[in-house]
Amino acid sequence: MKTPKWFLKRSLLSWSLLPLSLMYLIGSKTVFNLRKKHEYVSKRQVICFGNILSGGVGKTPIVRQVAKFFDAPVVMRGYKKSKETGDIGDEAKMLSNDGILVHVGNRKSNLILLNKQKSKSPIIMDDGFQNSSIKKDVSVLVFDEGIGFGNGFLLPAGPLRETKSAIERADAIIVIKRKNVAPGFALPTNIPVFNAYNKEICPYDEDVDVIAFAGIGYPEKFFDNVPAHIVEKISFPDHYQYTDSDIKNLFEKAAEKNAKLLTTEKDWVRLPDWAKKDIRFSALQTDIENGFYDWLKGKVNDNANKKS
Repeated sequence: MKTPKWFLKRSLLSWSLLPLSLMYLIGSKTVFNLRKKHEYVSKRQVICFGNILSGGVGKTPIVRQVAKFFDAPVVMRGYKKSKETGDIGDEAKMLSNDGILVHVGNRKSNLILLNKQKSKSPIIMDDGFQNSSIKKDVSVLVFDEGIGFGNGFLLPAGPLRETKSAIERADAIIVIKRKNVAPGFALPTNIPVFNAYNKEICPYDEDVDVIAFAGIGYPEKFFDNVPAHIVEKISFPDHYQYTDSDIKNLFEKAAEKNAKLLTTEKDWVRLPDWAKKDIRFSALQTDIENGFYDWLKGKVNDNANKKS
């Protein structure tokens, strides 16, 4: 589904959904506490990158950078599997295309499997901050400062999976910097905060007309940041599975406007093979300040000494 408009700005509808948010809070807390009783402790360190918002903050590119830094495997659910993504999901396919070993499905089962290997490298968990059945050695929350906390309400009245107090469980925070900061976005001062910067690497020159399309949580982030001359913007639901009919319609629009088709890497891996050669993607490059890697490496080393 497309990200609801009320997730970013409070409306009459978001206020009316607050009773359901209360029910969600009670239910999620109950599940969290029950899972905690059967917590799995991995021999290899688990570094979790999560968020307290429902998708779209730009977490997976950060996972990619850290997995490469440690030459570490990634465990993730593999959301929205399809034949176009090799039945592992779009985000998993993106990581796999970069040579990263990705295990999708049940996180605990994959951790048990990885713990049977001789490797001592940490294991990167993409998402799972709310999954209390797995003990994390390091938990890092990711925020996009342009989105902040959205409208500040819990699901379904807003985008929050947990209340803001959940931030206190994190060991560190990465903030993806934006030109405009969301109102009311303020973080605790007792947790290390590191900045990250996104850059779209467009395959076309800026004077080339393009039709940009995206099926991600917040497509405006792509449309606003890609350095291209966009003549039309087309949004699809997050993790959208493109049909042949969708692709043909896009090609027809491009022909009418004598424009190229441009999308995100996450969308591109979901396209049918026959369409990929004529549709290009803008690669998202995420750079995290060097101090983060120093901090994380120190944290991993300290944990290793405690376990030995």
